[in-house]
Amino acid sequence: MYERLLTRRIASAARSVLLLGPRQVGKSTLLGSLRPDLTINLASPAAFRDYSSHPDRLEAELRAVPARVRTVLLDEVQRVPALFDVVQILLDETPRRFRFLLSGSSARKLRRGQANLLPGRIHMHHLHPLLARELGDDFQLERVLAQGTLPGISAEPDPELRAADLRAYTDIYLREEVQAEALVRNIGGYARLLDLAAASSGRILNLRALSQDSGISYETARRYFEVLEDTLMLFRVPAWSGSVRGSLLAHPKIYLFDLGVRNALLRRPLDRPLEDERGLLLEHLVATELHRRLGTLWPQATLFHFRTRQGAEVDFVVQDGRETWGIEVKHARAVDRRCLRGFEALAEHSPTLKRRIVVYLGPRRMKLGDAEVIPLREFLDELPV
Repeated sequence: MYERLLTRRIASAARSVLLLGPRQVGKSTLLGSLRPDLTINLASPAAFRDYSSHPDRLEAELRAVPARVRTVLLDEVQRVPALFDVVQILLDETPRRFRFLLSGSSARKLRRGQANLLPGRIHMHHLHPLLARELGDDFQLERVLAQGTLPGISAEPDPELRAADLRAYTDIYLREEVQAEALVRNIGGYARLLDLAAASSGRILNLRALSQDSGISYETARRYFEVLEDTLMLFRVPAWSGSVRGSLLAHPKIYLFDLGVRNALLRRPLDRPLEDERGLLLEHLVATELHRRLGTLWPQATLFHFRTRQGAEVDFVVQDGRETWGIEVKHARAVDRRCLRGFEALAEHSPTLKRRIVVYLGPRRMKLGDAEVIPLREFLDELPV
């Protein structure tokens, strides 16, 4: 089992926790490693039936448990949003009696169920596929670019089984389970949009073009994108606006949450990345590494991309407190000053630009003008945790 960086943050805190993340990223494993005294898995049909019909049953049961039962895990809690009200009652009336560990995979179902997310009583965290630092010696760039970093996929030693598991994940969960949870009605249009979203991953979002290509209305496409975001399968990197908005592009970039899922959806070979996609996939990898740190691991950071209408661009802009970092990603073992042009444009719009970073595949760290040129793995290992 891989050690997750989030585990020690959650274990050392006294507050109850809501842990959100896509399916099979390790939420149950992480919370189970904290050794709860009582676990209720709402993915079980029997448990779902019992608690959805009588959510007050949980209160009655917990008031009757012995004093040694203090930590309670409610797995897949989005299936029965009414249980949040029960948790609130118990936290308010007996604030030192229980610590709740809650997991969920759909923020949409929580909102649709009008769930009480217990502001001020519970800490919310997000769990993602594995970071390079969590993979440790198992981090192999070629494999990660092709197969991503879902924990179960990364732990499987047989490459053919890894590929089969990835394809099953995309076909069964991303398509059929989304339909089964009644998140979308037109599964054909949703599936076409999902494939187009995968093809657009790492690029600037043009939702109107995607809706036309998938044969669904713009409004339907917008709702389906909300489904993808709310089920945590896709994230946006907004455009950095700066002070002179008219000279900058305002559309976000979109990224699927895992490279292996992206490749499986597009029916790419899963043994190694396609040659003409290596640059895009490397940028995608860095995007996920940055995005997965936002919030708990890097709470003061926000992530953007930068592009002017004249074509100058920087792959990522990180605002960290009063500092701004510009980050360019190059799939090359050598770089030259041409890759610094975007930094000059960014500096004109951002007086707080503190670091200019070029991430590349070369072996050594060096300086190029005002820019830091950093090998990929060294850059990933230095990111905050």
